[in-house]
Amino acid sequence: MADRYDFGLVGLGVMGRNFILNVADNGFTAFGNDLDAEKVAALIEEGGDTQKVNATTDAKTFVAALSTPRKIMLLVPAGKIVDAVIESLLPLLDKEDIIIDGGNSFFTDTDRREAYLAEKGIHFFGAGVSGGAKGARLGPSIMPGGNQEAYQHVKPIFEAVAAKYNGEPCVAYLGPKSAGNYVKMVHNGIEYGLMQLTSEIYDLLKKAGEYSNEELHTTFSNWNAGRLQSFLVEITSEIFEQKDNLGDGYLVDKILDKAKQKGTGKWTSQNAMDLGIPVPSIDIAVSMREISALKEERRQADKLYDRPIVEAINKTELEKMAEEALYFSFIVTYAQGLHQLADASKEYGYDVDIATIAKIWRAGCIIRAALLADITEAFKTDSKLPNLLLSPTFVEKVQSTVGSARALVSYAAKSGIPLPGLSNSLTYFDAYTSTRLPLNLIQAQRDYFGSHTYERLDREGVFHTEWDD
Repeated sequence: MADRYDFGLVGLGVMGRNFILNVADNGFTAFGNDLDAEKVAALIEEGGDTQKVNATTDAKTFVAALSTPRKIMLLVPAGKIVDAVIESLLPLLDKEDIIIDGGNSFFTDTDRREAYLAEKGIHFFGAGVSGGAKGARLGPSIMPGGNQEAYQHVKPIFEAVAAKYNGEPCVAYLGPKSAGNYVKMVHNGIEYGLMQLTSEIYDLLKKAGEYSNEELHTTFSNWNAGRLQSFLVEITSEIFEQKDNLGDGYLVDKILDKAKQKGTGKWTSQNAMDLGIPVPSIDIAVSMREISALKEERRQADKLYDRPIVEAINKTELEKMAEEALYFSFIVTYAQGLHQLADASKEYGYDVDIATIAKIWRAGCIIRAALLADITEAFKTDSKLPNLLLSPTFVEKVQSTVGSARALVSYAAKSGIPLPGLSNSLTYFDAYTSTRLPLNLIQAQRDYFGSHTYERLDREGVFHTEWDD
C-alpha cells in the first residue's frame, strides 16, 4: 500500500468505481471505500496496482490512508445517505479536510451541509458530475461549488480527470455554497427538455413519414454530422440500430413507453417557479414523463376518442422541417435554462459566469452539443446578456428555423400527433418576442374581483377602479 493516497472516494458503484479509476489513470493515487466487500474487491482487481488505487470496507483505514488535507468524494444516492456518510466520517477527519458530494443533491441540502461542516472546520463541496458511467471513466463534465481557496487542493485532480474540449478541461470553479449542485440541477432540467424534444421529432417522423428504424438511424446520424451535433442526437441514432436480443426486430420498438425520473427535472421546474423565471420547455418535459406513467388510462382513453387522420406530407420536406424545428427548440430550451441560472446566481449570491458554464458543458456531459460553442461566445461577448434570444449571434439562427417549428406544430395539431415540447418552445418564443401581451386583461380581472390594483401605460402610479359602479 502507498504511504498516503491523493484522493478518496466513498461509494464504489458503477459511477464511483469508474471515477476513481479515472483518477488513478491520470497520475493521482486513489483510495476507495464501500460497505460492500465485493465492490471493494472488484475495484482492487480492476485497478491492478494497489500502489495506485486501493480500497477498504473500513472507514478508519480509509481516512488514515489519505494525505492531508484529505479530499474525499461521495458518490452515493442523494438524500439521507449523504448525511449518514458525512456523520460516519466526521469523527475521523481533521480541520481543513474536504468532503465533495458528487451526487445529484438538492441545492438547499448542500447549503445546509456546508454551513454545518464549516462550523467544524471542514470544507464541503457540491460538485455535479455529468456524463454517466462512461463519462466518469473517460472524462466527465464537473461542476464544483464551495470554498474557493479549498478548491485549489481539488483543482489539479478535477482538471486531470475531466473531459477535454480543444485541450481545455470541462471543469471550473463556479461559485460559493451550492453553486455546483444548482448548475447541475439546471443542466439536468435542460437535459429533460432536449430528450423530450428529440422523442417528439422521432414520433413525428415515424407517424407522419412512416420512417423505418433504418431510416431514423440514417437521419439522426446525418443530423449529428451537422449543426445538431450532440451527445443526445448521437446516441439516438445508435438506439435505432440496436436489434432485440430477446426476440425479433429492433429493441426500441419493444421498450415500454413509460419514462421514469429521479427528480432533478422537477426540482428545476419548481425552483424556476419560485424565482419567477419561465421554463415551459422544461416544465412540459417533466409533465410528459408523468403523463407517460398513466399507461393504462391512456389505453382506455385511446379507445374512447377518435383521432384525426394523419395528413400526407412530403417526406423530404418533413425531414428538412424536423431538423430545423429541433434546432430551433434546442436553442429555446438552452435559453430558458441559462436564463434561470443567471437569475438564480443573483438571488443566491453565486456570481456564476454563464460563459464558463456553457464552456464546461461542451464535452463530457449529457447535454454537450456543438451549439454550446456558439452559446459560450454569445455570453463571452456580453456577460450580462439576459437571454440567449437577445444575442445577435442567435437571431439569424432562430429566424431561419422558427418557420418550420410553426409549420410542424400546426401540422401535428391537425393530425393528432402530440408535440408538447415543440409547442411550448414556440409559444415561449412568441410570448418573449411580443411587445404587447393580453395580461392587461388579467390585471383588470384581478382588480375587479380582488382590488389588486394595476399600473397604466400612459401615466405613473398604481390604480384601482370600482368596476361594478
